[in-house]
Amino acid sequence: MRIARFAHTKGMSFGVVEGSSEDPAGLTVAEIEGHPFGTITFTGERWALADVRLLSPILPSKVIGIGRNYADHAAELGNEVPPEPLIFLKPSSSIIGPRDPIRRPPQSQRVEHEAELAVVIGATGARRVDRANAMKAVFGYTVANDVTARDLQRRDVQFTRAKGFDSFCPLGPWIQTELDPSDLEIRCEVNEEVRQLGRTRDLVFDVPTLVSYVSHVMTLLPGDVILTGTPAGVGPLVAGDTCVVRIEGIGEIANPVVDLE
Repeated sequence: MRIARFAHTKGMSFGVVEGSSEDPAGLTVAEIEGHPFGTITFTGERWALADVRLLSPILPSKVIGIGRNYADHAAELGNEVPPEPLIFLKPSSSIIGPRDPIRRPPQSQRVEHEAELAVVIGATGARRVDRANAMKAVFGYTVANDVTARDLQRRDVQFTRAKGFDSFCPLGPWIQTELDPSDLEIRCEVNEEVRQLGRTRDLVFDVPTLVSYVSHVMTLLPGDVILTGTPAGVGPLVAGDTCVVRIEGIGEIANPVVDLE
């Protein structure tokens, strides 16, 4: 099931995207009551996908990033693979949706893309769960771009400022609830040039390991997002670029890049 959050003529709602991905023009969104966690009840309202604006599919209480979780990405930045997951936080104010602009702040001269699989936590949340039961806490998956001010990351050592600017966490286009995350293609294109191409089978720490590990540090609430790391190929974004991140089995998000005035 594909769960979207969208704006329409009557306001904003969650809904289920219906139809085949092979026929994008035929996709519709069936509105649901309230949020998607728990029993889903349809309101009876439906819109053509082309007639609504997709928003970020969730607004979590927190976004937990995982650093250096692909060996090739760690190597390209001159880092060792960590012995345990390296976690950091991105604020909820960094989240944007499909087609929203990534805004390059004047403090940075090197803003880069990072294509990532995002894990969305489900209704029960997660606190100190073991790896064997970790997937019970997962609601679904979406596409993410962990935008990073690389020069500030190197300067600050810790990641908060470099990862935390407004617009530095595009998510979307929806949450796919029925997906095996163990071997999916991740692709990033900038102006139709392939920059990143990897597979989730190359994660150093897999999804159940990450959910369990993070839940032993902080309680994961419904809707919280874990970014699982990025493969090699990260590179700069400049004003005028369009960055597209695509994940097999989910879909893609495209975001233009602008300079923040």
